[in-house]
Amino acid sequence: MIVSLAIAGGGIVSAQVTPNPAPLNNITSLPAATTGDPNPANPSLLTAVAQPNNLADFVQNQTALLKLGKSLFWDMQLGSDGIQSCATCHFHAGADNRSKNQISPGLLALSKDITFQVGGGANYQLTAADFPFHKLADPNDRTSTVISDPNDVASSQGVFNSVLNNTVSGQAEDSTTSEPDPDGFQVNGINVRRVEPRNTPTVINAIFNKLQFWDGRAKETFNGVSIKGAADFNAKVYKATKANQLTAVSVSLNNSSLASLVTGPLLSPFETSAGGRTLPEVGAKFLRKKGQKLKSLRPLGKQLVDRQDSVLGSNSRYRKPGLDIASYDQLIRQAFKKEWWKSKSIIQVDSNGTPTVLAKNDDNNESEEGLTLPTNQFSLRDWNFSLFSGLAMQKYLSTLVSDQTPFDKFQAGNTNALTDQQKSGLTVFVNNPANGGGNCNACHSIPEFTTASVRRTAGVASTDSTDPLISNPTNGFFPNYGVRPASDDPGAGNTTRSLFKAPALRNIGLTAPYMHNGGKATLEQVVDFYNRGRGDDGGPGVAPLNLTDAKKADLVAFLRNGLTDQRVLLEKAPFDHPQLFIPNGHPGNQSSVTASGNTNGTPTATDQLVEIPAVGHNGVTTPKPNFLE
Repeated sequence: MIVSLAIAGGGIVSAQVTPNPAPLNNITSLPAATTGDPNPANPSLLTAVAQPNNLADFVQNQTALLKLGKSLFWDMQLGSDGIQSCATCHFHAGADNRSKNQISPGLLALSKDITFQVGGGANYQLTAADFPFHKLADPNDRTSTVISDPNDVASSQGVFNSVLNNTVSGQAEDSTTSEPDPDGFQVNGINVRRVEPRNTPTVINAIFNKLQFWDGRAKETFNGVSIKGAADFNAKVYKATKANQLTAVSVSLNNSSLASLVTGPLLSPFETSAGGRTLPEVGAKFLRKKGQKLKSLRPLGKQLVDRQDSVLGSNSRYRKPGLDIASYDQLIRQAFKKEWWKSKSIIQVDSNGTPTVLAKNDDNNESEEGLTLPTNQFSLRDWNFSLFSGLAMQKYLSTLVSDQTPFDKFQAGNTNALTDQQKSGLTVFVNNPANGGGNCNACHSIPEFTTASVRRTAGVASTDSTDPLISNPTNGFFPNYGVRPASDDPGAGNTTRSLFKAPALRNIGLTAPYMHNGGKATLEQVVDFYNRGRGDDGGPGVAPLNLTDAKKADLVAFLRNGLTDQRVLLEKAPFDHPQLFIPNGHPGNQSSVTASGNTNGTPTATDQLVEIPAVGHNGVTTPKPNFLE
């Protein structure tokens, strides 16, 4: 690969860096234009990940699939509390800029730690003074006196700790019972919202990742049910082989780690779900109608959708919430082939979780809309909700491609797209230390800015936690890179060897805090970490880069501004979105909160919700503040 570099006299030269592997036959070029953008950049350096090669076996209408995926991703009705959506943790440049009640204690440590070392308790308001978590007397010298070293994580708040009684057809809130939080998310005996134990990565450009999550546990093969891919031998969906006959089948869709990812948060007792919820129960909540009034959950029924939304605008009911599509069932019927949703048979689950197919009983008032089914019985549409939501949200997330940064325009031939300082920063990014650089490109390889991409791992299969993709650092998962000891969080590694995926870097100026523990609030702190030779984990570290202050500033300028796509910054299509209300901690602080009045179990704190207004394809004129701004 050739990368253009700035030289002292202001000219542009070319430098040879590690060549990219040859493209696969199933990789095609991204279109230059992105939906809704009237001024597309020159053709992108990025190459699109092909759709699953058997997608047509499931999907019949890609437009409906995209509408279904965007609606589900942003819909607050998805959470057990009727508030928490997938987008709740991914609303700001695909990530999360909240700073109150965003601390999780050392829950993934080998010796689990539920004490809050940053702020002294849950519901704490973070400040700039809290960062970096690993503080040194001299940030340029990893051997200098350690001032602080908490094992806490800055991440994203999700749901309150609760267990599911049942989902309720046509009702946004599940029936749940609140229980005392075992992980310390309480203030004076009142539960507060739980916080994920790893920092939230952006979903923008996630389509280029071979595997998803920091530890790669969401596999590239989608089995229709779980994150585990081909390693989950029990994963089955049902297919209507005849009108009254359902058959349990295994499915396998390649290039679908995002679809695998979707199945995890929907059941996570930290992110969106009460404990014990199943994906068919989520399907029953959305796809059945409630009582004889035939009330169903309208897509985005609690949120406004801008008339100019690039995907959903034609179905907006603005100024009424939701879409003019009355139910998700309609979108599923349009998007998917009928053998995956149309059947008169039902699936009954026994107390051990074992499903059995029952013939339709004409005397139980059951129809294809799922009317009056008991809580342990499911229609075909209910059962296959994991398949529908996984493929639909993957379709939506695959459109969130950021490929119009100043760097992309510079690479396409516009030599003025980067400032002189940003060009100097690019030189530092690419060059090795012997040539005065930071060698950043070794792990965050251009153009994806990660070696963990589909293209760079071509031909490497991944099936389970010991697969060759994760075990080989050249495939984007790096051992002991020095942020925290393996005993705090081994990632995909073990008790002595931590292993985490190298994240992509486009729009990194918008997605603080940084690292898998969220322990660095600024890019300057990140650059200091690498410049001093890492070693925050107490290990030996590596040789310092010894970058000058000027070179560090240049590198930060390139990362912060040279890699920021203005469409992401200003929420222009495809990064526009429906309205959203996000929990932002609770009134009070780490010492005192007020109870919400919940009488079903352990008291829960009153929510403090913040509105994220609906945005159409033209975006906004004023960017939203970043983390701690």
